[in-house]
Formats: sequence, C-alpha cells, structure tokens
Amino acid sequence: QVQLVESGGGLAQAGDSLSVTCAASGLTFSNYAAGWFRQAPGKEREFVAVLTRSGGRTDYADSVRGRFTISRDNAKSTVYLQMNSLKPEDTAVYYCATGSWAVFSRRPDYWGQGTQVTVSP
Repeated sequence: QVQLVESGGGLAQAGDSLSVTCAASGLTFSNYAAGWFRQAPGKEREFVAVLTRSGGRTDYADSVRGRFTISRDNAKSTVYLQMNSLKPEDTAVYYCATGSWAVFSRRPDYWGQGTQVTVSP
C-alpha cells in the first residue's frame, strides 16, 4: 500500500520561511517524480513544484518560482519543500504527490493527505 505522509507546515507571518516534508512508503520512491500541489479555500488544487526521479531537474509554478525550493532524498524516500518569503496567498493545504514527470502537473499517481500552511499578513 502506497503512503505519502506530509509533515511540517503550520503558521507563519508574511516574509517568514517554512518547510514541509513528505515521507513515502510502499513504492520504489526513486522510480517516480515527486512534488507538491496546494489547495486554498474555495479554489482548485494547483501544481506547485516537481522534480525528477534523480532530482536533477525541477519545475515550479510561476507564483512560487524563486521563493520555494524542492528537493528529495531517495535514500530516505522523502521529498521536501522549502518555502521562503511567504505571502498570505501561499495559505493552503499542501499535498505531496508522486508520478510520471511528463504528466505530473495534470495526473500524479499517488497523493498524500495534506498539511496546512497558513500565512498571516
């Protein structure tokens, strides 16, 4: 059974930094691209960031590029998202996902349960 378990996040003020972590199990993590989506209240879930199986290539949503950094540790089956210069509009539930690089932003294979990030002005 595949499980993706997010941790971290929480409360922050605008300009602060936070990080979220996702630990994967039940799959060969290094065989999958991994990344993050988010869903703000009243909005659709949106792509945030992804990196390839090896971590050698990344892609970001325009709204977070230059502020967020994604990384992974295949030995620990873990993917990370470092969020800097947070803005109130970054407030959302952040979801970890794994899947194919080519279609990741449209159709990941597996999802985590989500972790809340709240940024106050």
